[in-house]
Amino acid sequence: MSHVTAKAFTPKTEVSREGEVGLSPVEVRRVEGRQFEKVNEIIQKYGRDPSELVTILQEVQKEYRYLPEEIMTYIATALGIPPSKVFGVATFYAQFSLEPQGRYVIRMCDGTACHVRGSQLVLKSMRKKLGLKPGEKTTKDLQFTLETVSCLGACGLAPVVMVNDKIYGQMTPEKAARLLDELMAETAGEAGERREAK
Repeated sequence: MSHVTAKAFTPKTEVSREGEVGLSPVEVRRVEGRQFEKVNEIIQKYGRDPSELVTILQEVQKEYRYLPEEIMTYIATALGIPPSKVFGVATFYAQFSLEPQGRYVIRMCDGTACHVRGSQLVLKSMRKKLGLKPGEKTTKDLQFTLETVSCLGACGLAPVVMVNDKIYGQMTPEKAARLLDELMAETAGEAGERREAK
């Protein structure tokens, strides 16, 4: 048998001739008892059914705000499918992220209607306000992720920004700055409440 080492755990993961991945019972108990408890709940919820892979990945991403490599490897192990299948699905669909996402995921539409009405100016002002350098999508404090998308389907409100699941239309650089100020104030207020509770 060949061995593949997964980043999340130092023990070897065995791969059979059929391509199935498995952990020894000791490794599974160690992993299940630690950081994968919520993942196990999600996998059990869908009966360890490989045909539910997309739904499982959606729920895991909702929990972690992205799909960590070690968790995808663990999902493959738990479902009895090759890790390449999990990674293939995760990289095929644009809804999945392999990098940590901020608490607020901001999607700036850059479709034709939004582009013509100034989406690039809005995007530039948001990048500046968030302190994102070229190539960066997520703030260092993991509060904000800023990305562009081809279309949000709200062309009549162009230019459009979506924060998590809420649409904001007719954006200008000034409106975008106010929106970010509100989100930052909300985050700061919650942080203060947590400090007071301690």
